[in-house]
Amino acid sequence: MFVKICGLSEPLTLAAALEAGADAVGFVFAAGSPRTVDAATVRELVQAVPASVRTVGVFRRQPLDEVMHTARAAGVSTVQLHGGEPVADLDGLREQGFDTIRALSLDEYLSALANDPSGLNRHRLLIDAPVPGAGEPFDTSALLAQPPHGQWLLAGGLHQGNVAALIAETRPGGVDVSSGVESSRGVKDAALITAFITAARSA
Repeated sequence: MFVKICGLSEPLTLAAALEAGADAVGFVFAAGSPRTVDAATVRELVQAVPASVRTVGVFRRQPLDEVMHTARAAGVSTVQLHGGEPVADLDGLREQGFDTIRALSLDEYLSALANDPSGLNRHRLLIDAPVPGAGEPFDTSALLAQPPHGQWLLAGGLHQGNVAALIAETRPGGVDVSSGVESSRGVKDAALITAFITAARSA
């Protein structure tokens, strides 16, 4: 089970994620989030991340040239677009050497499935709640009726108490968590990170 811990911003909780065995660590560059960090901070943090762990820059509705510039300055290996951006933007990022994650809300995923299903197969897919970042679980019935293919990631309202059951129900290739490992909004908790990864791996 691939586990991504997102919204990291300081060494202690990054170290907790790495020690607990996270497969990917995420850093938010989208404006307006309580988890937003700058490229210089992330460049320092990623020095501690082994090559076997993906470093992911998360962007939302930002110009593609800004995304590329920030991702390079931060030194991340993977770019996650989380604002319903066109699949062509992810194609462009891959051409520039980045690994990619296409994050869609459940509603965006269902729309893409109806209107551009081939585009869903070109990049690793992350399915989030209808309101991304709210930390609220969502009704998975529509997802179960039309599940994604490949090694997709489940996000949205996950925490140590529900992640194993949701993995068993939806069968993703991995999970992504942010608010579910926080002691308060935007503040990561090392113990919650460890507990979440343990619970996800037990599924």
